[in-house]
Amino acid sequence: MDAPSELVRRLRDRFAQTGYTTEGVRERLGETAVAALEREEIVPALRATRDGDPLATLVRLWWLGAPVSMAAADLPLHDLIEAGLLVRLGDSVQATVHVRPWDTRTGEAAWVVSDRKVRPGDPSIRADHVVGAGGASASLAQLGWTAPVGRALDLGTGCGVQVLHLAGRADRIVATDVNRRALRLARLSWGLSGVPEVDAREGSMYDPVAGERFDLVVSNPPFVISPALRYAYRESDFQADDFCRELVRLAPRHLEQGGHGRFLANWLHVKGEDWQDRVGGWLTGTGCDGWAVQRDVQDPAEYVELWLRDSAEQGTPAYRDRYDEWLAWFESMDVTGVGFGWIALHQSGALDPVVRVEELPQQVEPPVGALVDDVLQAARTAHRITDDALLDAALLIAEGVVEERIGPPGADDPSRILLRQTGGLRRTVPVGTVEAALAGVCDGDLPTRPLLAAIAELIGEDPEALPARATGALRSLVAGGFLRVASPR
Repeated sequence: MDAPSELVRRLRDRFAQTGYTTEGVRERLGETAVAALEREEIVPALRATRDGDPLATLVRLWWLGAPVSMAAADLPLHDLIEAGLLVRLGDSVQATVHVRPWDTRTGEAAWVVSDRKVRPGDPSIRADHVVGAGGASASLAQLGWTAPVGRALDLGTGCGVQVLHLAGRADRIVATDVNRRALRLARLSWGLSGVPEVDAREGSMYDPVAGERFDLVVSNPPFVISPALRYAYRESDFQADDFCRELVRLAPRHLEQGGHGRFLANWLHVKGEDWQDRVGGWLTGTGCDGWAVQRDVQDPAEYVELWLRDSAEQGTPAYRDRYDEWLAWFESMDVTGVGFGWIALHQSGALDPVVRVEELPQQVEPPVGALVDDVLQAARTAHRITDDALLDAALLIAEGVVEERIGPPGADDPSRILLRQTGGLRRTVPVGTVEAALAGVCDGDLPTRPLLAAIAELIGEDPEALPARATGALRSLVAGGFLRVASPR
């Protein structure tokens, strides 16, 4: 399945001329069919493309996997069949791969080549199956957004989608994968999308780049935690969540000074252990500033069901046995859940690196990669500032922070007071009366100590004792980005 570059160029031109792009497909199918495609449901799109116009033919052939008549397919059919991208079925042709337009948010058209998603009743998924781009791909692309860089590494490139996002920001790109077939399909993705030369290498983990360093390393790794390696795109031969741990632990060896690592990961929740301590321990051992975020957590049964659905094993004779085996394996390790999220590292060179681990189930403002530096800087400030320096500093409420008071209608005092970020990470934190009062008056002009003393007098507390008691809560608000330490005027 190695198509000549001239054939790839002709196919790209045909896609562009016909409007087989993200916007073109959206307009042609309509919102209902597009939304169904995002849920991996193809029936509405098949109904919407029955008319057989040129764009509908491309959608049915390359995205939906339906046979189309050779007469309707205005393509270099002989060459595509010879390259293994199409097969002939009588007077029709059918694609052997899935080719979908992909939005890189740059305005440039791009396409991703992968295997078609296996559905119930299809033949068993092949061991070297190459999964297509989806929600996880988009999440990593947003997390991987940084300023332009020199050298970038996409570890575990799969269908090559992260390279499409890196192409406009990195001078040189290395892409690796343990799956040789994935690299072949990735090259098609890059060729169709007009990406310049990519250094593609076969191998596991950091083996293909031993001794090399990069300004940015991104990875959507085989993070699925299962009792055995069955599919290269989602599982590894590491035990439990050790692949993700080692991915993080070894990253500093491959980061230039000032370099960044951005990874998706799964991690175990184990009985008697705090998951934040588990993941935080991965980061603490790197010597880098680090930020780990849990976006979702599933109980063991939910997790097993998710990945058995992914491989279309529901309803098969093996389903119950595999489900039982997986659950028994989790039980043997006292697993209570599996977390999913992201990890960001920064090789800052600091002697006292900071690590922040938190849970953010809410929607955040994209691209989240643009927020990483601010998150780590807030954590550094909160970690390094002394209590006296914090009280002597002028604090400033961060832009977009609002206060919410919750209580029975007509009550004199609220039962809860919340500070909420209306943009960025959209964190919410409960605060006490003192912190809420301070947030209402700190404008970056007056030091915090006299403001707290004045608040103490208003609420009948000791003006000398209150400031010292408040530093812990204030430090947490600074670390969370609700308050900022104002620059001296």
